[in-house]
Amino acid sequence: MRKTVPILLFLSAITLFADIENGKVVYAQNCANCHSVSMTGGMGKDFNLVSYNRKKEDVMKYVTSPGTMYREFGYSANAMPQFPLRGEDVEDVAEYIDSLQRFKAWMKKEV
Repeated sequence: MRKTVPILLFLSAITLFADIENGKVVYAQNCANCHSVSMTGGMGKDFNLVSYNRKKEDVMKYVTSPGTMYREFGYSANAMPQFPLRGEDVEDVAEYIDSLQRFKAWMKKEV
């Protein structure tokens, strides 16, 4: 139990600095044309799937530099444009995407 408390405090502190509501706005203004959050389709992956398969830090790296990161993420080509977002907007939209899925693929216990 003692090891869990510092980790939970750390994760809570990260969330305090990110603004999910601003992330929704950033999503609506920059991402919604290609990425849905309700499995309704679009040119890009639905962010529920992204949230399930990617960590927040990975999303931030990709949003910051899609032209150089697409191969690292397993894509053969990049269709995502580079957006001129401030660092806090990148963190906020990544936090919003991360909030879409409570459970993550990387959380699964290997059997």
